[in-house]
Amino acid sequence: MDMSTRAMEGDLSRLKAITRHENDKGTRQDIQNTFTEYMSLYDESKGGSVEVRKSKYTTMVNQFYDLATDFYEFGWGQSFHFAPRHKWESFESSIARHEYWLGHKLNLHKGGRALDVGCGVGGPMRAIARFTEANIVGLNNNAYQIERGKKLNQEAGLSHLCSFMKADFMKVPSEDNTFDAVYQVEATCHAPDKVGIYKEIFRLLKPGAMFGGYEWIITHRYQDSNPDHVRMKKGIEVGNGLPELETADHILACLKEAGFEIIEHTDLADTGDIPWYYPLAPSFSVTGFLHTNLGRYMTGKFCQLLELVRLSPPGAYATNVMLQQTAHDLVEAGRHKIFSPMYFVLVRKPL
Repeated sequence: MDMSTRAMEGDLSRLKAITRHENDKGTRQDIQNTFTEYMSLYDESKGGSVEVRKSKYTTMVNQFYDLATDFYEFGWGQSFHFAPRHKWESFESSIARHEYWLGHKLNLHKGGRALDVGCGVGGPMRAIARFTEANIVGLNNNAYQIERGKKLNQEAGLSHLCSFMKADFMKVPSEDNTFDAVYQVEATCHAPDKVGIYKEIFRLLKPGAMFGGYEWIITHRYQDSNPDHVRMKKGIEVGNGLPELETADHILACLKEAGFEIIEHTDLADTGDIPWYYPLAPSFSVTGFLHTNLGRYMTGKFCQLLELVRLSPPGAYATNVMLQQTAHDLVEAGRHKIFSPMYFVLVRKPL
């Protein structure tokens, strides 16, 4: 089977990248050093803290995606996000529908120009561009992901609609009132200052234009006094390159402070027939084998073997272990309903 047909479900061909046999050495640091530096940001004994992570957010997020990108593509696909899923709906169909729905809510159309904030390798951007025929600029500060995204745009035949801009999303090198719409898919959770990122998006939008997206939040069920809740929250933060998870009320307050009019907001986590965390939970699926416990276990052992025989660089196995642990934390937090990766918010810049 041509692996390009499995773009959303996981891509076995990315093993070549995990073993660092692709010609990309100029865009990523040594994996072991990157892993050590990244983990120190969460280790209080080594000076790690929320404040340090926020002050070093660019380094932290870049290090995280240098480590995680190939594993994400290998086991998940080109769209690095979750989605509510309905009965008889496949994993990849739910991912695509989640993206199309966002394009629809933003009223994107042919000739329009949108900004995808924190676009990853461009999975959502390509899906939305194909669906709406809008021109979309993917904003990303990670050189390796942009390199991958440009290649995938060409392979998809969408380079005429999809492009990339390398920049810090807190300081975008574009003029005021540039875009007809801005969106983000589980990306602004990486921002060190929510008001700051929303003010920057507000600046970039044309008057009357909309910003929408899916935020990661801790829900009202989360309790700081519950050590299990605290453990799960920290596990999600460590395993996903986040400075700190926030509540929905905090997100809405920051959007209002930035100047936006709130149009719509709702948590989509419980709107599907199948839990959003199901692909990470213990289960078996022939088509989604890489998502299963057995698939993840075998991937980890394979990475360990490659590292032992020096076909994979030191640090690949440790990265896999970190991502396996955060998968467990995400499932546990989802089952306890203390966390959601899909708090949908749609806002408008006033005329």
